[in-house]
Amino acid sequence: MTPHACPLLDFWFDFGSNYSYLSVMRIEEEAARHGVGIRWRPFLLGPIFRSFGWESSPFVLQKEKGDYTWKDMARQCRKYGLPWQQPTSFPRPAVLPLRIALVGATQPWMGEFCRRAMAMNFAEDHGIDSPQIMHALLSELGLPAHRVIDEAISDANKLRLRHQTETAAEKGIFGAPTFFAGDEMFWGNDRLDEALAFCKEAGSGAA
Repeated sequence: MTPHACPLLDFWFDFGSNYSYLSVMRIEEEAARHGVGIRWRPFLLGPIFRSFGWESSPFVLQKEKGDYTWKDMARQCRKYGLPWQQPTSFPRPAVLPLRIALVGATQPWMGEFCRRAMAMNFAEDHGIDSPQIMHALLSELGLPAHRVIDEAISDANKLRLRHQTETAAEKGIFGAPTFFAGDEMFWGNDRLDEALAFCKEAGSGAA
């Protein structure tokens, strides 16, 4: 692993992923506490699942796992002090928010955009995959919504998201959230603290 003055943790997530919600809501604060930077890596979890022969989330396909997950989510949200409402539609489509996140991945508004989009899905039980909803969200953040959405839905950006998802598959990602400190992979929100500590100690951040 290449030493780096500012260790960076790669954060792979999907807005339709409930456990990604937990990580998105707390990663900036926790990363700052550890002195670690974040590289936001939005990707589509659906194609990963389909590569396993799954047409939906395992939390949908396996009733017992799904029942447990919603109870666990309520507990985890209480633990972190986060609002929670089990979505009436799961997993919600989130292609447009992911395309926008790809546009904003290195922008200062990225964290706030992601938190608001996640809160709409998992705290307000609100759909997020429409231009009208995203336009309103981006406008609330004081951003040029039309320009951001136009860039998000450009053919070049659609291709970027496809390539990003292919990269996720090549890296062996099988769920979200997933974190990489250099080549070291950590899966699941409950591994975020461990990933940050590893990243800080190793001084990762190789491009």
